[in-house]
Amino acid sequence: MDYHSIISGLYYLLIGADGQVNEKELLLGRKMAAAEGLEDAKFVSSIEHFKSVDQNVLYNNCLASLKKIDKERQVRCVAWLCVVANADGFMDKQEWVLIYKIYHNELHLSLDEVMKTQRELNRILHGKDFWSFGVKVDK
Repeated sequence: MDYHSIISGLYYLLIGADGQVNEKELLLGRKMAAAEGLEDAKFVSSIEHFKSVDQNVLYNNCLASLKKIDKERQVRCVAWLCVVANADGFMDKQEWVLIYKIYHNELHLSLDEVMKTQRELNRILHGKDFWSFGVKVDK
């Protein structure tokens, strides 16, 4: 998988993690793709393709490919996941579980680096700095 396929695959896994695809997450996905230089038609085509791929296979392919790219791009992928997960105002617990598993357990990335990059991405998207790393936990 190339970088665009990785980020699209991770995005697809994230938006489905909580069982509810939110309109704001869909919109932010397209903004993410544009910011990463990915054509909208190719992004949409990738998402359609991922619908027919087993989630575990997709996760394993994304992870294997993530491990082959440089650390800066790994951090950027995880930061995008955080931004998208908070598109609807909070991060669902299942979204957090996926993000944590990738950045901490699998890639051993620094949370500080992820948050710094997340701030940069929010600045690109919204014209201002803010962190969006809150998790909503339903009791």
